[in-house]
Amino acid sequence: MSRVIMIVGNGEVPDGAAATIDAADVVVRFNDCRSVGKGGNKTDIVAVCNTGRPALAMLGGGRWKTSKPVRQARAIWSVRSGAKFAAMRAKLAVTHPDLDDFCDDYTAGFESFARATGRPHRVIPAGRQEGLERDLARFEPPPYVVPSSGLLVIADILSSFASDRDDVVLAGFGHSGWEWHPFATERRYVEALASEGRLRRLDQSSFSDLVPRSLNHVL
Repeated sequence: MSRVIMIVGNGEVPDGAAATIDAADVVVRFNDCRSVGKGGNKTDIVAVCNTGRPALAMLGGGRWKTSKPVRQARAIWSVRSGAKFAAMRAKLAVTHPDLDDFCDDYTAGFESFARATGRPHRVIPAGRQEGLERDLARFEPPPYVVPSSGLLVIADILSSFASDRDDVVLAGFGHSGWEWHPFATERRYVEALASEGRLRRLDQSSFSDLVPRSLNHVL
């Protein structure tokens, strides 16, 4: 049975999209799930940036852990490989000394949280980022540090989570933000995937195409 897999970034979501997003079989959100509200409420997977300041902020203080979308999620995914980021530390110390805490690894904290709350925790493998960087190289990106968490999740879902029959839909991806993600190149890459029919973007013209399906699937 095919599924609708909705990947919802923290960017602008089309007006009236909430019900359509909530009707998907699987809804993936990111970090503090700022997409909740206008972007619906259903949350099956929370994909987290598990290194650096964002990770420290989420794990500290308890607000992220007790938020409604995080409590609702049935799985936690850590987007970054701790070992790969540890290997990047020496180079970044030279090229980007202001990112001294960028490679600090908090994966164990997310794993402990997931275990304590009875949910699976998964780390996207380092090879996924390496493969994505090779794909991005075809578009001649400017100098950057790493691909965005959103693009890593898109690549991972297309490679190892979605079947050929699944409908992978993006919402809330404006491809803008932190200066050291190659956002303009990521936009071109996503458009190429869309032209190949591997995914599509959610817009108002497609709302009626997405219908509720069975929720009895395995994350």
